[in-house]
Amino acid sequence: MNEECFMHRCLHLAALGRGNVGNGAMVGAVLVRHGSIIAEAYHSGFGKPHAERELVEKFEYNSNSDDVLYVNLEPCCHRGKTPPCTEIILERGIKHVVFGMVDPDPRVSGKGIEVLRKNGVDVRGPVSRALCERLNRGFISVRTKGRPWITLKRVQTKAGAIANPDGTPLKITSPEQDVLSHTFLRTQSDAILVGVGTIISDDPRLDVRLAGGLNGRLAAPYRIILDPTLRIPLSSRVVTDDQRQKTIIVTSNDIGREKIAELQDRGVMVFQIPLNGKNFDLPELWKKLTTPSGEFHGITSVLVEGGSKTWEAFREAGSLDEEVVLVGA
Repeated sequence: MNEECFMHRCLHLAALGRGNVGNGAMVGAVLVRHGSIIAEAYHSGFGKPHAERELVEKFEYNSNSDDVLYVNLEPCCHRGKTPPCTEIILERGIKHVVFGMVDPDPRVSGKGIEVLRKNGVDVRGPVSRALCERLNRGFISVRTKGRPWITLKRVQTKAGAIANPDGTPLKITSPEQDVLSHTFLRTQSDAILVGVGTIISDDPRLDVRLAGGLNGRLAAPYRIILDPTLRIPLSSRVVTDDQRQKTIIVTSNDIGREKIAELQDRGVMVFQIPLNGKNFDLPELWKKLTTPSGEFHGITSVLVEGGSKTWEAFREAGSLDEEVVLVGA
C-alpha cells in the first residue's frame, strides 16, 4: 500500500483551504477502500467542520472493517468550534487511521491518537511528516512560538542595490521572477507585509494577479501596512481597490482618529499597536494578528516584502524563519 501517495492527496486537498481557515490548520482527509479512494474532503473554512467530519458526513459513511482514513494532521479530541473528530471516527466504526503529523496544539498533541488506540483503532503514522509540517508551518509556529511563520522576501540587483541612487523606485526583477514571486511566495502566505514607505513610494497592489491559474482559486492574502504615524495616502491602491477589506493598517495608539474612521468606513482594518522604541511591539502585533476577532479569523504566515527598514526591524527582533532573495540585473 502506497501510504505516501494517499497522504500527498490529503496535502493537495488541505491546501485548498489556504487563506480561509484563519489561525487553524489546513487539513485534508481521504477514505481508502481496497486501495482506492472512495471519499475525500478538506477543512474549507474557519468554524466549519474539520476534514474528517466533513468526509464522513458527506459520504454518509457505512463502516467497512478494511477501510483506512488518511489525514495529514492528527484527529482532534477536544471540543472547540466543532465537535472532536475522534468522536465521529469512533461513532462510524472506522478501524484504521493513518496520520501525517502530530497536532502541536497542547489540547491535542498525541491525545487524539491515544483516544483512538484505546478504543481499538489501528493508528499508524507519522507518514510524510516533513511535507505535512511544511504545509502547516504557520499553524505550528502559532501554536509553538505564539507568532506567525515569517518569510522575508528581498529584491536586489547584482550589485546589491534596492533602489536608484536618489532613492526613487528601481525595477529590478524580471517578468518571470514576478510570476514566481506571486505564485510561490504570495499565494503561499496568509498576508503580505510592507512598511508605509513602500506604499508612499511605489503604491503597490500587493495582490496575486500574476499567479496564473491560482489567481481566483485561492483566498487573496491580507495586506499588512506598518504605519506608526498613519502617513498612508488615502488614495493608495491598498485602501481604495476592491480588496481593501483585506488591508490591515498597523499604527500606534491614539493617532489620527479622523483618518482611522475614514479608513474603517471603507472596510479597511486598523490595528492600534504600541511602539517599543522606534518599532512596533511585535509580541503585541503577533497576538493581534493570530487572534480571531469578529470577521477577522487570524493568520498563521506572513511574507515580509519590505522595505529595508522593515527588513532590519524583523531581523533585529529575531522574527524571521526564512529568507528569499531575488537577484535582478
